[in-house]
Amino acid sequence: MDAIIDFLNNIFWGYVLIYGLLAVGIYFTIRLGFVQFLHFREMWRCVKGSGEVDRAGISPFQALAVSLASRVGTGNIAGVAVALTLGGPGAIFWMWMVALVGMATAYSESLLAQLYKVRDGQGMYRGGPAYYIARGLGQNWMAALFSVALIVSFGLVFNAVQANSIAQAVEGSFGISTLAVGIFVAALSGLIIFGGIPQIARTAQLIVPIMAGLYLLAAVIVLLMNIGAVPGILTGIVKSAFGLQEAVGGVTGGVMAAMMNGIKRGLFSNEAGMGSAPNIAAVAVPDPHHPSSQGFVQALGVFIDTILVCTATAVMILLADVMPSSELTGVNLTQAALADHFGGFGHIFVAIAIFFFAFTSIIGNYSYAENALVFLGAGKSGIMVLRIAVLGMVVWGALQAVSTVFNFADASMGLMATINLIAIVLLSGTVVHVTRDYLRQRKAGQEPEFHIEKHPGIAPGVTRDIWN
Repeated sequence: MDAIIDFLNNIFWGYVLIYGLLAVGIYFTIRLGFVQFLHFREMWRCVKGSGEVDRAGISPFQALAVSLASRVGTGNIAGVAVALTLGGPGAIFWMWMVALVGMATAYSESLLAQLYKVRDGQGMYRGGPAYYIARGLGQNWMAALFSVALIVSFGLVFNAVQANSIAQAVEGSFGISTLAVGIFVAALSGLIIFGGIPQIARTAQLIVPIMAGLYLLAAVIVLLMNIGAVPGILTGIVKSAFGLQEAVGGVTGGVMAAMMNGIKRGLFSNEAGMGSAPNIAAVAVPDPHHPSSQGFVQALGVFIDTILVCTATAVMILLADVMPSSELTGVNLTQAALADHFGGFGHIFVAIAIFFFAFTSIIGNYSYAENALVFLGAGKSGIMVLRIAVLGMVVWGALQAVSTVFNFADASMGLMATINLIAIVLLSGTVVHVTRDYLRQRKAGQEPEFHIEKHPGIAPGVTRDIWN
C-alpha cells in the first residue's frame, strides 16, 4: 500500500496538481478577463452583505469565515517555514503568484457551487463539487468518488494532523500531555460540530477575524520594529525567486527549488481548485443574490490566506536573526523567529496561534465532510457516525505520528482536486456566462440578481426555485 500511495502522490503532486492547478488558474484568469484584479473591490462589497439570511443558509461573511477556518491552519505557520527552508525567500514570491491566479479558480468553483446548490431534507442549502459534477455534467460516479475522497482527507485524516499539531505545540510550550490535549480538543470540537453547520458558522465568524487579526498585528509590529530592513527583504524575495541572489541556510536548490516549494505550499495552504471551500460557499445566501457574489467572496479568502497570513509568517521569519536549516524548520523555525522578536512570549504566541488555527481548521474541515456525506445520501444517523469518527480521529491524531496516514490523505486530496479541476474546466462556459451577467448588471448600475429563466441555454441541472 505504501508503494501504491507513494506512486499516486508522485503523479498527483509531482505533475497533475503542480502544473494542473497553475494552468487552470491561468486559464480562468485569462478567460474571465483578469476578474480577480479588475474587480477586487467587488470582493469586499460582496462579503459585507446585509447579514439578513433565510434559515436555509448562512451569511456571506460566515461562509468566508468558515472557509478561512479551514484554509488558515498549520500550513500558514509550519508550511511557510518549510517552504523557506527548502526553497529560500524566493519560495514566497511563487506563493504569491499561485495565490493570485488561484483566486480566479476559487471564484469559478464557488460560483458553480452556488449555481447548482439544492435544499436537503431539512430545507438547508447544500452544494459543492459533487453537486455540480452530478447535476452539471451528469457524472454521478465521479461525484461519489469525489465525496468519498473529501470525507477521507478533510473529514478524517487532516483533522488528525491538525490535532497532532495542537498537541505537539501545547506539550512543548506548557508541558501538558498529548492525551489530555487530544481529549480537550475533541470535547471542544464536539460542542461545535454537534450544532451542525449553522453553529460552525457562528463560531468561525467569532474566532477567525480575531485569530487572523492578532497574527497580522504581530507581523505589523515586527515590520515597524525592523522598518529599515523591509525593502531589502522584499527585494531579496524577488531576486531569490529568479536565482539572482545566493541561496543561504538550508536551501537545497536554486530557482526550481524556490518555485516548486512556493507553489506546493501555496496550493496546500489556500486550497484554490481543491474543491473544499465550495462546499461551504454553496450554503451561503449570497448578497447580491447571484452565484458570482459568492465566487468573489471565496476569491477574497485565497487573498487573505496567502497574500496576508502566509506573508506575515514569512516576514517575521526573514526579519529575525535565525537561519533556516534541516534542524530548524517548520513550527520550530517560526517559534525561534518570534522568540527573537518578542522574547519568551514568542514561543507561547506561536503555540496559541497553532491551537486556534488548527482548531478552526478541524471544525471547518468537518463542515465540508458533512456536505459530502449528505450528497452520498446519509441522513441524521450517518451524520452522527461521521461526527463521532471525527472526534475519534482528533484524539488519535493527538497521540500518533501521522506521516503514513497523511500520505494517504495527500493521495485522496490529489484525487478530489484532479476530479474538481476537470469538472470546472468542462463547466467553464457556464462560469463565463454567469460572470458576464453579473458584471453587465453592475456596469448598468443595477444590483445584480440571477434569474434562471432568463438563461434557458445554460445549466439544466439548476434548482429553479432557488434562482427564479
